[in-house]
Amino acid sequence: MGDSFELHPDVQNTARQIADMDIRGAATIADAAAAALGAQAAECDFDSPDAFRTVMRAAARELEATRPTAVSLPNALRYVLSEMEGETVAALARSVERSVGRFRTDLDNAQDRLGEIGAGRLHDGDTVMTHCHSTDAMACIAAAVRSGTDVSAIVKETRPRNQGHITARELRELDVPVTLIVDNAAHRFLDDVDHLLVGADSIAADGSVVNKIGTAGLAVSARDRGVPVMIAAQSIKLDPKTLTGTTVEIEQRDPTEVLDTDTRDDIGTIAVENPAFDVTPPRHVDAIITEHGQFPPESIVVLMRELFGEDVTEPWIETETSV
Repeated sequence: MGDSFELHPDVQNTARQIADMDIRGAATIADAAAAALGAQAAECDFDSPDAFRTVMRAAARELEATRPTAVSLPNALRYVLSEMEGETVAALARSVERSVGRFRTDLDNAQDRLGEIGAGRLHDGDTVMTHCHSTDAMACIAAAVRSGTDVSAIVKETRPRNQGHITARELRELDVPVTLIVDNAAHRFLDDVDHLLVGADSIAADGSVVNKIGTAGLAVSARDRGVPVMIAAQSIKLDPKTLTGTTVEIEQRDPTEVLDTDTRDDIGTIAVENPAFDVTPPRHVDAIITEHGQFPPESIVVLMRELFGEDVTEPWIETETSV
């Protein structure tokens, strides 16, 4: 069949929106990617099952290439494509539709369960510090508020894209008192904090946490002040490839997010680096909150093996036996 086909517009648009961070947040990315695969399957008008499989793998590769660090994305693709089965195009399309539906439903339920578990660590009068914007971390605070727990928040603005503004707005919608601070002020305010609560974009088998740049330094400061570090992360954030020793690729984003072109030209010839994430070692983390319970970081490998096993595949890769 070759590469003469065109991918469904939903796949192309979703890939572009994920790359541009118009679609952001690990769970939201995973949900959008699964939905795009569903749209592709629904309109795959091919005569042969092999052609159907080829275009579905191509769609998954288009999506997978957008954000190299957000492991929820390949985990979503892995779930959908691993469930793809059938002897006819119609049967294959139905199997994709079913797996997409199950995945998206499980994703919704997982965040609710995670929130209830995380809320159990929050008590009346607690102040939480957040970094970036995490729907999983927000789920913990929202569940605590629903249960009647009185909490407040210190929210870091989180340069260079100021995702902390999203967190601040959503917390105010929950009537949570919010103090917004610049990133460099975090150490000063940790004396006023009971919990550091952040999300994760990827968690490695040894319990290392990959999250928005600045998380690692913040965790070190928090532990120095005796502030518990809580990571809220659905199991789709676990990176099964790290079971075999594969390292997590850290995404490098456009330097213009940090410094616009005119200002850079005015300063003169300088290098500008814009890593999107950093790695927090497990020794600086108190607990990883998932929909399956809360784990010390060193024990997360047990859950990872239970969910993924030892043989992690990438079903979007074309091989001689897959066509």
